[in-house]
Amino acid sequence: MRALLDTQAFLYSVAGPGPPPRHTLTIIEDLENDLYLSIASVWEMAIKLSIGKPSLARPLAALVTTQLATTRIFLLPINIEHTAAVATLPLHHRDPFDRMLVAQSTVERLPIVSGDGAFELYGVERL
Repeated sequence: MRALLDTQAFLYSVAGPGPPPRHTLTIIEDLENDLYLSIASVWEMAIKLSIGKPSLARPLAALVTTQLATTRIFLLPINIEHTAAVATLPLHHRDPFDRMLVAQSTVERLPIVSGDGAFELYGVERL
């Protein structure tokens, strides 16, 4: 299976604050799955770290780089097709990072691994 991790699913899997939800852990630990982390999520984490939430035991770049090197998580860049798809989305909410994840999910045909039910408002599959 191929799937896109939302920011929280990635953070739970690598940094806590506790163990990730069981369904998320099952998806992440399955070596048959190809998982993607959007560069938008890395950007979101950097912004949140700059305002003090969350705190990480290691620098963000080291954390992400290690996870990409040791798991089946691949970095998903943002391309023109993704940005164009954002313009077509209804305004269910205004979080620019989540809207980019919805666009990438739609364009790349990837379900999103997330506990956030707001993604379903956009008609994307949520795991």
